[in-house]
Amino acid sequence: MSATKKLRVGIIGAGEVFQICHGPCLLLMPHLFTLQSIFDISPTNTKHCADKFNIPHQATSPEEVLGNPNVDLVMILTSDDSHAPLAVAAIKAGKFVMIEKPMTLSIPSAQSIIDAEEQAGGSRVFIGYMRRYAPSFLQAFKREVASIPRLLYGRVRDFSGPNANFTSQSGTFAIKPDDFPPGSNAERDQRFEALYAETFPGQAITDAHRNYCRFLGGLGSHDFSLMRETLGMPEKVIGVSVNHPFYSSIMSFRNKDGSPYSVTYESGIDEVPVFDAHLALYGETKRVTIKYDSPYVKGLPITVEVDEVNEHGEVQHRQVLSSYEDTYTAELQEIHECFVKGKSIKTTPKDALEDITLYDMMYKVWAAGKNE
Repeated sequence: MSATKKLRVGIIGAGEVFQICHGPCLLLMPHLFTLQSIFDISPTNTKHCADKFNIPHQATSPEEVLGNPNVDLVMILTSDDSHAPLAVAAIKAGKFVMIEKPMTLSIPSAQSIIDAEEQAGGSRVFIGYMRRYAPSFLQAFKREVASIPRLLYGRVRDFSGPNANFTSQSGTFAIKPDDFPPGSNAERDQRFEALYAETFPGQAITDAHRNYCRFLGGLGSHDFSLMRETLGMPEKVIGVSVNHPFYSSIMSFRNKDGSPYSVTYESGIDEVPVFDAHLALYGETKRVTIKYDSPYVKGLPITVEVDEVNEHGEVQHRQVLSSYEDTYTAELQEIHECFVKGKSIKTTPKDALEDITLYDMMYKVWAAGKNE
């Protein structure tokens, strides 16, 4: 039996998502991946992670990672503002690319990644929507939803609580140094402002715009991406509520028979350390809900709950767990399948663009409401 080809990985951005989620998973998968190079804007963080995760090359710039001949796959785990330029540069350097969600925040920025990938021949970029690779989503949830002949209602909820509570108890001992180069914070802010200007053309950018954009790109992208894979894009956004740090909307969909139904989105961040995230769908005699827990604590179960009327007219409750395997492990195995074995990528840049298009629908409803 021939040995499985290992993907040689370069990391750009070594914050909490790398230290708590991707890094430990990559270390536990040496049969599929080897960590070769790492760069973080904090030199202290670069050295810390290189030592901790046995990475031989400590880069002093992103360009060093991109130019490293021992790197096949570049994982972009930086702040949202730099995803697109780094992705385009990585594609041009001939690398496979994984971009942690959100891919980016504006439609023009997303299009720059799509164009670069197409110019490189396609199938180079994987967007890290890890919830969509959860075994319980792909198996139990989809199977149960498929048996509902006509949906009547849906709910998307994500009250994630304070991240610090989960990250501090993850057992990974992540660090957050702040020895950034002079001027780097101002450069980051300039990139964000350029994205906001593209997202809200012709509008004066306020903190409300910034918060809404960052919230939907950050926490919201998990939820809407999962919703889209299950239901497709909504026909219309009927209304939105913007009260930072809580946001909601109601969207209209249609079943295959043309009958309408609505889906409510509700999300926010409070200081209660309870992770309450789910996608729930309602039929006439069956309700199906998939429940997610914090991704920062490895192995917390992702369960599917079913409430239905059985053939005897009785109420029946079932809980289904397809696997304890965490979403980052499942996602990384999928990345290997795509870039080594040629499997089609599900979470492509074009797919991720639909999230940003949906946000744009929400922004326009918000703007119209403000002008009434």
